[in-house]
Amino acid sequence: MSDMTHAMLKGSNVPLDAAAVRAVLCWTPGPGVPDVDASALLLGTDGRVRSDEDFVFYNQPRHPSGLVRRLSKKRVPEGLTDTVEADLAALDRSVDQVVLAASSDGDTFDRVRDLRILLYDAGSGATEPMAVFEVKPETGEETAIICGELYRRGEGWKFRAVGQGYPTGLIGLATAFGISVDEAEEAGGAEEARRTDGEAAPDAHGAPDAHGAPADTSASAPTTAIPAPPVNAPAPPPVPPSPPAPAPGPAPAYGYPQSGAPQPAYGYPHGGPAQPGAAQPGHGQPAYGYPQPAAAAAPAPDPNFRLPPMGPQFVRP
Repeated sequence: MSDMTHAMLKGSNVPLDAAAVRAVLCWTPGPGVPDVDASALLLGTDGRVRSDEDFVFYNQPRHPSGLVRRLSKKRVPEGLTDTVEADLAALDRSVDQVVLAASSDGDTFDRVRDLRILLYDAGSGATEPMAVFEVKPETGEETAIICGELYRRGEGWKFRAVGQGYPTGLIGLATAFGISVDEAEEAGGAEEARRTDGEAAPDAHGAPDAHGAPADTSASAPTTAIPAPPVNAPAPPPVPPSPPAPAPGPAPAYGYPQSGAPQPAYGYPHGGPAQPGAAQPGHGQPAYGYPQPAAAAAPAPDPNFRLPPMGPQFVRP
């Protein structure tokens, strides 16, 4: 550490000649040591944020103005670092203070070793910090700590070493300055930042909707357009009506042949000549008690052929 570096005590302050500063949180990692995240809050003259956009942290690493931003974590010989840069000279006059804070993930700050904040001149490229503050938790139960604050003094800026802790974590610290924080969203953003430290998390469904609802991929049935007939085309000929079906007649008396029925009357022969090798139309077997008709001789029936007497009632004495 050079002679130009101010070793800060809690509550002390130092004027800043730099137009832009880089605040670096540094700590020593190891087994059982929780991860640490840097954040910044831009406050107005009333000591509160002007809107939720004035909260710069792992889930919102860049202020809309672009003048305050959180950089990616780095591993250096001294340990791990997380950095916030602020362009103080270009900040809107309504910003009166920039709070520099740290939050721990999964445990309290009494498990974090060698936590300190180093302030650099971001415009000069100097390798030595302008100020260093060793941050010590007061109770051991803190999960968020205000390490320091940049504040206006006349036309310039100063840095104050603070070291104020919060047992309610980053949510408690942010709400104390007027931020509306959704606890579930904050926890999800923290996990995403732990995984990739600035990289976007992979999409889990390709892509469930803002509400996880899959898009409807069912296709509509195709429709076919029917062309209209030509204007001067001749009218089609009328279709003749179908003949009416014959009305059913009364059932024949028992023992007599039925007309048009699929089966002959009991005891009487089939009507119509027999076809060679085929059954009688309308039925498959002759009437009971009578011989089956013989097949006709080819090529034409014998004109002298006579049927034998039909049944015992026609036998001569």
